[in-house]
Amino acid sequence: MKKQSILILFVCLFQLFHAGCSGQSSNSNKQTTATQKKPGTTEQQPAQNFIEGKDYTVFDRVRMMDNQGFTQPVEAYSLLLPKGWQHQGEVMWTMPGQTCAGNNAWLKATSADNKYSLEFLPNLILSWMTNQQLLQWNMTNQGNSQYCLFNQPIGAEQYLRSGFMQELGNPQIVKVESNGAVVTELQKMFDKGKAELMQYGAADVQGYASAVNAEVKWKDGTEGFVILGTMVYETTIANTYNGTYDKTYTTSITKKTVFKYPAAEKEKAKSLFAVIMASMRSNIAYTDAINNFWRQVRQDKNRAHWEKIRLMDEQTRQIGEQTIAKGNQRLKDMDNQMRTWEAKQSSQDKMHTDFIKTIREVENFRDETGKYEMTSGYDHAWSRGDGTSFVLSDNPNFDAAFAFKDQAWKQMKKVD
Repeated sequence: MKKQSILILFVCLFQLFHAGCSGQSSNSNKQTTATQKKPGTTEQQPAQNFIEGKDYTVFDRVRMMDNQGFTQPVEAYSLLLPKGWQHQGEVMWTMPGQTCAGNNAWLKATSADNKYSLEFLPNLILSWMTNQQLLQWNMTNQGNSQYCLFNQPIGAEQYLRSGFMQELGNPQIVKVESNGAVVTELQKMFDKGKAELMQYGAADVQGYASAVNAEVKWKDGTEGFVILGTMVYETTIANTYNGTYDKTYTTSITKKTVFKYPAAEKEKAKSLFAVIMASMRSNIAYTDAINNFWRQVRQDKNRAHWEKIRLMDEQTRQIGEQTIAKGNQRLKDMDNQMRTWEAKQSSQDKMHTDFIKTIREVENFRDETGKYEMTSGYDHAWSRGDGTSFVLSDNPNFDAAFAFKDQAWKQMKKVD
């Protein structure tokens, strides 16, 4: 019964778009007026043959399932597609700890004659930051992903012209206009998530939404409708080490929708596209479940991040205190050594070298990249093998690789 109601509703809608219902009603009234009904007789209505796809369109509800995230398939969302259309798609998961962790999805549906097609393309995330050292580090160490890239923030129309058209085969842009409904939706999503972002230590978070509708034309005569939205998150973060502020930008490119149709059937295409887009329904229980999952992941990651910073700060403080204490003791030892040298007026080469090292308060340590002078007074040193990163300690049980959870740290050898 429910399917029949949907069918009847969209049959009338489609007929209204093509003036079918009103036209048939008008002709029927004229015929009734012209023909006088005889008393005691029943009027015979002429038979009318309606053609599916021409006089009316049947829509079937298609349900898109998440086959990866749960112990059994779960409906993620559904939409109406014209009867006979073929479709394929999936909900993709990239688990925590991997590059570009999160959910993404895509869908492609085509008519039986391949004249019409609908595509929902995966979202794209662009990252950028004003701290160039941090930016270079992330670009070097972050793994590759086709859905997470490094690029400066960009608006919807700019991305449409500079990136999306190339992805679609460089069609000609016929018309572009702002999509206020999508802008409002994106802004509501930002307002809802802003409080959570502020909890993670941001000094300020701003959001800039933009969205466009476009009409395009390919060289083969095919035309299409394109929808695209972008949300730019501008996050200001205080640098507690130097008192400055850094900004990070995350651009979410979403709602990437393309509907293709024959050039001569634009009005029909508008009707079909409007019905399909208005019919989309998300599974609220599913959406809440995945949102709660990723919120918990973000909170756990944030706690681990701050705990790591706390441990590093505590270790830095301890090393600083030990350095000061050892430095004071070294001054006393240096005075005694100087008096010994002045009394003897001579020394062997090794004693002379050790003395020079003591005056300069340095010791020599070696790793695979060469020999380096380090602050004296430490018995152990570690390096990352890059010639710039070193850790010194007097604790024989300290292990830099374990402390920083980075196997690149290797212990150096103390040499003359």
